[in-house]
Amino acid sequence: MTKKTSKISVLLTALLVLLLFAGCAGGNQPAGQEPSGEQGNGEPAASPVEMTISAAASLTDVMEEIKGLYEEKSGNTLMMNYASSGALQQQIEEGAPADVFISAAQRQMDMLQEKELIDEESRVDLLENGVVLIVPADGENEAISDFDSLLTDSVNRLAIGEPESVPAGRYAKEVLVSLELWDALEAKEKLILGKDVRQVLTYVETGNVDAGIVYMTDALSSDQVKVVTSAPVGSHTPVTYPAAIIKGCAEREAAEDFMSFLQSEEAAVVFDKHGFTFIAGK
Repeated sequence: MTKKTSKISVLLTALLVLLLFAGCAGGNQPAGQEPSGEQGNGEPAASPVEMTISAAASLTDVMEEIKGLYEEKSGNTLMMNYASSGALQQQIEEGAPADVFISAAQRQMDMLQEKELIDEESRVDLLENGVVLIVPADGENEAISDFDSLLTDSVNRLAIGEPESVPAGRYAKEVLVSLELWDALEAKEKLILGKDVRQVLTYVETGNVDAGIVYMTDALSSDQVKVVTSAPVGSHTPVTYPAAIIKGCAEREAAEDFMSFLQSEEAAVVFDKHGFTFIAGK
């Protein structure tokens, strides 16, 4: 072996030793500390995700507060989609993205369950609400003192939700049928149908109608309307809000976490503050 070859061999050996030491040093981790970006099981660390929540229009105010609390707590982002429960049901049936659905009636959730579009095991009755007759707060129509007053000549327009697609409208129709007022109101063409309960509320707030039938929580959310009376006990189907995870949703684990939050005591306080009756787990 020549001197030149010998020097090269020594240099290569020294370089190899240095590389081995560098590798050992880089692989050392402080005791109990996982490599950055991984969980204890070696899986990638969970990252914040974005979920789509389809919720009945009557939940708009309370869900905006729930959204803020949950996002701060979890780091996840909620994309809220508010509409009538019937419209949301149709969207889900047509494949619109959604992770969780909160309906204002059992009917829409039942129809999705029949088509196997929700996770049946995740379904829970979350809230209850009431049905009330309202008039504009600044109105001068003192003749409206109860539901029977709706047949008088002083009432020209009564707003309710579209009964076929808006749960609030279906409950309103049930009340009016129970009180034997529906046929007469239809015959006198007094009914103005809204696309959701919030549109009905707006009609009354702006004085575009003489009266409206909405949920108690909607009436409580506005200082531009006043409650005349509540629907008589037994005059309509109980107003319950079921919630469920959409089958095959994009963010299953996050959806389960959000469903748990909806049923927590922290969420219950917010729902109660907005006038809902919290019934999850009861």
